[in-house]
Amino acid sequence: MHIPKLDKYTLDFPNPNDANKEGIVAWGGDLNPSRVLKAYHSGIFPWNSPQDPILWWSPNPRLIMELSDFKLSRSLKKNMKKFIYKFDNNFREVITNCAKTPRHNQDGTWIQDDVIESFEILHNMGIAHSVESYLDNKLVGGLYGLCVGKVFCGESMFFHVDDASKSAYAVLIKHLKKWGYDFVDCQVPTNHLKSLGAKEVDRNYFLQRLKNAKMDIIEHKWEIDNLINI
Repeated sequence: MHIPKLDKYTLDFPNPNDANKEGIVAWGGDLNPSRVLKAYHSGIFPWNSPQDPILWWSPNPRLIMELSDFKLSRSLKKNMKKFIYKFDNNFREVITNCAKTPRHNQDGTWIQDDVIESFEILHNMGIAHSVESYLDNKLVGGLYGLCVGKVFCGESMFFHVDDASKSAYAVLIKHLKKWGYDFVDCQVPTNHLKSLGAKEVDRNYFLQRLKNAKMDIIEHKWEIDNLINI
């Protein structure tokens, strides 16, 4: 199947339903923050190895986390108490740590310099966010992603201490519920996220949910003072 190349002069994407069987919608273009944001609003995200051109994906099935489906085990709930949590306190350090984290069956990382630069701009615009876990005043785990209306699109997470990233994810879910978000886009199915309650859905179902959810803008600030007691 022919995979279309993006026109560098426009931000338009092909229909995500025209993706090939692997879920690739298009290739090329750049990671201009406006293009990246347009992609996420279309149910598409960038993901490629360092040696490959930029690839744009809309997989079928898609993994999502319904906020009410998150599984908070007793052991995780107990371990959560040992961490201090912050929002957007050090976005750059979170995304850099995610880039350095080895991934099973992956050679290198998709979180390259152009990805970091683009997401830092989106972070400064109040669109991309980080949730961070601290122990003894040191960043030991966390995650980052961006918001599309009432959807949080999760990108990556890391941990240096057991349960540090899971705890940050649990904090995220708790606050998304309070703020009125709809669901978390987990993108590609993984056993880890499934164990926490995420489920696979058909691409068409995901795109319709995204279309409905992105019509509403959540008015709140991701600030440290907004943290709910854990």
